[in-house]
Amino acid sequence: MNSIVGTYECKVDAKGRVLLPAPLKKQLALSLQDGFVLKRSVFQPCLELYPMEEWNLMMQKINKLNRFVKKNNDFIRRFTAGVKMVEIDSLGRLLVPKDLVVFANIAKDVVFSSAVNIVEIWDKDLYEKSISGEDVDFADLAEDVMGNLNDDDNGIS
Repeated sequence: MNSIVGTYECKVDAKGRVLLPAPLKKQLALSLQDGFVLKRSVFQPCLELYPMEEWNLMMQKINKLNRFVKKNNDFIRRFTAGVKMVEIDSLGRLLVPKDLVVFANIAKDVVFSSAVNIVEIWDKDLYEKSISGEDVDFADLAEDVMGNLNDDDNGIS
């Protein structure tokens, strides 16, 4: 799968349904038939939407963990807690299960934010707070994470 691009704001209805924005739906078109996995994020109070192809790749990695190591077993249990298979309905809506709505503190406005090969789903206020930079110096973070990468000869990275 190619990278997913964009950040989109939407409304969630009282039943937890969100209409996928057209540009995002278009990018996910090849995944619509196979469905998706929706799960709690490990590090943030948001949800992660995995196209089934990406979820299967993640499960291949996780299945390599030795389950006779307690830490591995604990990780697998927590990583898969609340995991749900979901589909986009014929009207282009995603139904977010109630327990995941509660986990992500989703109220009325949501943000779909691309995260390379998956989509994060945030409550809008929490998303704005997470990217505001109040708790992280992004320049320092970028240098720490990307500063030593130089896979290309183009001088950029």
